[in-house]
Amino acid sequence: MSNFRTLLVWQKSMTLITKIYSLTNKFPKEEVFGLTSQIRRSSISIPSNIAEGFGRESDKDLLRFLNISVGSLFEMQTQLEIAKNISYLKEEDFNNLYEDSREVERMLVSFIKKVKDRTKP
Repeated sequence: MSNFRTLLVWQKSMTLITKIYSLTNKFPKEEVFGLTSQIRRSSISIPSNIAEGFGRESDKDLLRFLNISVGSLFEMQTQLEIAKNISYLKEEDFNNLYEDSREVERMLVSFIKKVKDRTKP
């Protein structure tokens, strides 16, 4: 792997951000500094931390940043559920985003396992 942009998990998380921005544009304007901002920031954190970890010198650092990405993903999933519960997101939109986020989650967990396996003596 020569570049983080070649990672499918990074690409999928970037696609997820695009969908997040599109749907949060429909949230009430009074939420722009509230839930809208929180969802966007946590979603942006996912590929950003993958990229940052990829640029570090050790697998230990990479793992730390990948784990931060997982935390941001869980944060985003929770915020999306809140948005659905207060009717900012339609059930169908939530389900689509949630499934996309679960795919990224599975890919991240798999990547973390792969990096851990290569660090074992």
